[in-house]
Amino acid sequence: MSKYVTGFQEIGRSDILGVGGKGANLGELSKIKGIQVPEGFCISTEAYKKITANNKELNVLLHELSAHKTGDLHAVSKTSAKIRTLIENISIPDDITKEIESYLANFNTHEAFAVRSSATAEDLPTASFAGQQDTYLNVIGKTAILKQISKCWASLFTDRAIIYRIQNSFDHLKVQLCVVVQQMVFPQGAGILFTADPVSGNRKMLSIDASFGLGEAMVSGLVNTDNYQVCNGRIINKKISTKKLAVYALKDGGTKSQALSAEEQNRQVLTEEQILQLEQLGRKIEAHFGQPQDIEWCLVDGTFYIVQSRPITTLYPIPEPNDPENHVYISVGHQQMMTDAMKPLGLSLWQLRAARPMFKAGGRLFVDVTDSLATPNGRANLLDVMEQHDPLIKDALITITERSDFIKSLPDDGNGPALVKSTKGMSVAAILAQIGNDLAIVSDLIKHNEASVEGLKKNIQTKSGPDLFEFILEDIGQSKKMIFDSQHMGVIIAAMNASSWINEKMGEWLGEKNPADTLSQSAPNNITSEMGLALLDVADVIRPYPALIKYLQEAKEDNFLDDLIQFDGGKETRDAINTYLEKYGMRCAGEIDITNTRWSEKPSILIPLILSNIKNFEPHAGKRKFEQGQQEALNKENELLGRLALLPAGEQKVGETKQMISLLRNFAGYREYPKYVIVNRFFIYKQALLQEAEQLLKAKVISAGEDIYYLTFQELREAVSTNKLDIQIVDKRKEEFKQYEKLIPPRVITSDGEIMRGKYNRENLPAEAIVGLAVSSGVIEGRARVILNMEDADLEDEDILVTTFTDPSWTPLFVSIKGLITEVGGLMTHGAVIAREYGLPAVVGVENATKLIKDGQRIRLNGTDGYVEIL
Repeated sequence: MSKYVTGFQEIGRSDILGVGGKGANLGELSKIKGIQVPEGFCISTEAYKKITANNKELNVLLHELSAHKTGDLHAVSKTSAKIRTLIENISIPDDITKEIESYLANFNTHEAFAVRSSATAEDLPTASFAGQQDTYLNVIGKTAILKQISKCWASLFTDRAIIYRIQNSFDHLKVQLCVVVQQMVFPQGAGILFTADPVSGNRKMLSIDASFGLGEAMVSGLVNTDNYQVCNGRIINKKISTKKLAVYALKDGGTKSQALSAEEQNRQVLTEEQILQLEQLGRKIEAHFGQPQDIEWCLVDGTFYIVQSRPITTLYPIPEPNDPENHVYISVGHQQMMTDAMKPLGLSLWQLRAARPMFKAGGRLFVDVTDSLATPNGRANLLDVMEQHDPLIKDALITITERSDFIKSLPDDGNGPALVKSTKGMSVAAILAQIGNDLAIVSDLIKHNEASVEGLKKNIQTKSGPDLFEFILEDIGQSKKMIFDSQHMGVIIAAMNASSWINEKMGEWLGEKNPADTLSQSAPNNITSEMGLALLDVADVIRPYPALIKYLQEAKEDNFLDDLIQFDGGKETRDAINTYLEKYGMRCAGEIDITNTRWSEKPSILIPLILSNIKNFEPHAGKRKFEQGQQEALNKENELLGRLALLPAGEQKVGETKQMISLLRNFAGYREYPKYVIVNRFFIYKQALLQEAEQLLKAKVISAGEDIYYLTFQELREAVSTNKLDIQIVDKRKEEFKQYEKLIPPRVITSDGEIMRGKYNRENLPAEAIVGLAVSSGVIEGRARVILNMEDADLEDEDILVTTFTDPSWTPLFVSIKGLITEVGGLMTHGAVIAREYGLPAVVGVENATKLIKDGQRIRLNGTDGYVEIL
């Protein structure tokens, strides 16, 4: 039995640790009937271990390498060069050489080979590492093969491979390398076949790249390639490129670039028949591996040879339902302003409290809107709602509906299904009839919710074990009824419609753009804007005490509150922070995920925000900001009413507008309250569930309290009931979550996996404008501060915040900024609502804003027309 060398036929996909990803996949490919794979063998990782084991100099260099960070390119490059030289100069032991010679004896003496690297962290389902190690083509003779084997071993430490491993958290000391020696084929054409479109993600669309000669020219980027797109036996699209070069094998070994004749340059590499034949081969390989594949192929005298197949790791997963009908899903995270991956417990709890089914994919939640798109009324309602939430989702949905073959069109059955009923174009009387216009309605709703939360806090203390889970499920059911109560929904919808009415009529009558933004400033009962102002009040308590401020600047531990008492003003400060946490401590970044750390659990999160408030504001800034907003709203109201009075039918217009402004002012603030109540309840659930985790920990069912975050609510319930759990589930979910964190969720995805991307349909904007959605009026200039983590914020009063998304937890930062730009959001998402409350110009839904805008750049933000200019 060979210890170091194994033929392809003896290898399968489970042999990654021995032969690496490439070797395992080639062995597996060799077993598929009808798939031609050039013969070869693998020099296993055992050989690599033997030549590197107990090498003290190498060991020192590897530990030195592990200490380097991604950004320290010079240090990485210097150390990696030393490692490569060292490995290349190690003599291959005789017993390994003999096994290699034994396998070579099965081939012709002058046979040419490809010598290819195959790392254990390569061609994996979650990380491809494609092209990170080296390949040598057309290698002839034992001496040359042995030399290239050493070079392959050394190429485990190319700069690109090292940096890729650092970025993907792979340990340099644990990654091993196998070398594949494979019979060389001399193709007329070669290329790559993706069994799913790598750009759109469509699983039904194959994408084939093809060039003349060896595939090396294509992989190296030396030539343009033909591209063929194929779906279900039909060639959908062909792009024939001008191919000036091809790489061919030399007779005595090595390769050369050769210019193509004018006739060849524009000739199609594959015939129609060959394209369709390649589609069939691709589907067969995909079916064998059970997931979309990135396949390298060669065409030799009319026969296709497959020289590699690896999973496509960049595709976003498709939401769960699996039936033959077409489906369209929209992202929940883009509407909740939280597009980060969620842990299983967080996902399952949000699913339980959702109004309609939500489906998981890539650690995020999606809603199936196919039923809404199927009927004219349902479609109109959904598109109206998305106009408010996220116009990019709306545009993507319109693109899908224009494909008449994707969604079956159904007749209207009355109103048609929709996520939220649109009431666009309603009269003043109809809007007022929704709920009336009395501020006391909001006060009563808030009192009712507060009483409900207090009751929950009290009653949950008596519950444990299986009873606790029943109790939480009952409470979720009750809270859902409250959220969808007609009076509660009426207040929110009436405020939205009042805002739309004001903007529409003032635009029509006065040429005024988005006056509702100013009229919304400092509206009463906005729990989220009050939260930001309340932190200014906390800063006022601390401001008079320099020693206390110095202590907070250096405080890192979460027990800092206990040490405050030793300072002058410490008791008052601790009381102020605790009072703040009592009301707002259940909030945090990404608060819809119950597993995320709350401010009450880690109060030190608030320290930078408090210090920023002390630095940027004078005493009593919170009260002044609120009063300033009230005055600006009143001034705008008086201005509008004064202008309206001068118009024909002015008295009627003034009367209607006054009613709508009053409705907006009375009800707009309540928009933020439901989320506050939900998050409040979730924190109460979390504390109770963590007590159950303590019991599981004591019983050694789990190894850490936070292990429960990687179970669904039902799985946790089962574990508590039985005191049993397969801990491998937790380990598997932790690995999955790491991969999900790297994914960028789409706004809209179909059941084919196709990601639909919307666009803004805008004209007459400056040439270099970065376009988004205008959600809070005003034009300002300032310094861009690109901040991805709230805890990293170091803001000055004139800064414009640029970030991916802002949920309510970001509100305390809003008091310190001049304007807001986010990659996610719509007119009624939290960041937009609070920006209007504070009078901050804001543009949201700016795709790739955090990449297009650099930290520190001077920019102009136009919140009235929805774009950003870099100055």
